[in-house]
Amino acid sequence: MKKIIIASLLLMMMCCKEENKETIVPVADIPKEKVVSEGKTNESEETKKWLVTSIEKFFKTDLSTMDKAMQDITTKDYYEYKTDATNVDMDVDGSLTLKEFQDKWKDKFNTKYAGINTGFLISAQDWVHIEVSKCELAAISGDDAFVFDVELRDEGGKAFFDRKIGVVKKGNKFLIADVIEKE
Repeated sequence: MKKIIIASLLLMMMCCKEENKETIVPVADIPKEKVVSEGKTNESEETKKWLVTSIEKFFKTDLSTMDKAMQDITTKDYYEYKTDATNVDMDVDGSLTLKEFQDKWKDKFNTKYAGINTGFLISAQDWVHIEVSKCELAAISGDDAFVFDVELRDEGGKAFFDRKIGVVKKGNKFLIADVIEKE
């Protein structure tokens, strides 16, 4: 219970659809028992299925096409944010200092949970077989934003990754809008 309360307080910022531009609104602090609003059960199940399939498919992608695969399943803002987070203080074109990164993204994301210098969804550089061992709906925000408690497991590497993942629906497509990396 303590974990749920703490996680609720630290929930991520979610993208909401506006004409041709993304804006961010915070996810409400919703008690677990009031998560599913009437009529949202089917959509949340559809979103969950998409999320699990997309994550597992992403980790089966050839390394040479992973960047494109990430772009295909994330919002434009989240892709740019995570790319910046991965490259903080690295010797690559466009790399930001930690302060520059925080200043650039503080109004859209909680940069404390960005996963600085780590890859998308997991902090391990090498993995054997990533699978979703848990994916539970934690909250619904508005008509098209869902937050899931997700556990990723690498049985081969004996690693475990606990994440909060925000998913938005844009048109007919689901996209990952934020990932809270708790470790």
